[in-house]
Amino acid sequence: MLTEDKIIRIFCIVDDILKGIGHFEDSRRRVSDSEVITTALVSALYFGGHLDNGRNFMKMTGLVPGMLDKSRFNRRLHCVSELVLSLFWQLGHYLKSVAGASEYVIDSFPVAVCDNIRISRCKLLKGKQWRGKQCSMRRYFYGVKVQVLVNAEASR
Repeated sequence: MLTEDKIIRIFCIVDDILKGIGHFEDSRRRVSDSEVITTALVSALYFGGHLDNGRNFMKMTGLVPGMLDKSRFNRRLHCVSELVLSLFWQLGHYLKSVAGASEYVIDSFPVAVCDNIRISRCKLLKGKQWRGKQCSMRRYFYGVKVQVLVNAEASR
């Protein structure tokens, strides 16, 4: 579900973190760095990483009324790439301090819906996005890949 409330929350978190790390930007800019980063996150979350669709959505809904054109938006996004890395680091550090764990275990495994020979007759899932490869077993599967992240204390 795409709601404006979720997008506003994302903007508030991004803006608060940027203020918290002391980020300074030129006051003459029409679109803030927080709005550029939020638009990129909305594009990644809701539009499969298609920046132009996310940019158009933010402009059409009025969330960022003075949205930049495609070329200027991409240049600004490249300018704030280090800032986005810092933002993810800050957010990860905060989540790690809240969770209280210092070690995590991650695992993933495929859940195959059918064998490769039966893909054309599969009625549950349709499309190439459901094809995957499990490198450790040197085989392909048709289904979903489950990824699990737990702290090391819970895995013992």
